[in-house]
Amino acid sequence: TVFFNLIEYLKDRYQDKKIDYVVGIDARGFIFGSALAYALKCGFVPIRKKGKLPSATIIESYDLEYGQDEVEIHKDAFKNKNANVLLIDDLLATGGTAKASCKLLKRINANIVEACFIINLTFLGSNSDRLGDVNVFSILDV
Repeated sequence: TVFFNLIEYLKDRYQDKKIDYVVGIDARGFIFGSALAYALKCGFVPIRKKGKLPSATIIESYDLEYGQDEVEIHKDAFKNKNANVLLIDDLLATGGTAKASCKLLKRINANIVEACFIINLTFLGSNSDRLGDVNVFSILDV
């Protein structure tokens, strides 16, 4: 199937990168991220919209075209400091949610190996404009 082939492709890309955790952005990032974490035999951590996680969290705000929103992660999401993490989501558009997610990961001392997106809308800006110094990989650039 297409999904199986996608996960196998990403597994091949990341299997030698010493990923400790795959971090999926709410909610489609959970689908790709959990399957990839399983394939890589590493942990999975969700980044969710505010108010959805059951334990102590840290929160990051970001701008939307019509207001603001917030994402959060558990304070104790990673067992070890400087964990190697792969951030994943389905789509990189303006980058607001992804940038806020990267800020959260940096605040808890995670080492972001790469941010992976299935689709990257390149006409909305350069990767560095949207995510700063984080390496970005995408399957399809539009």
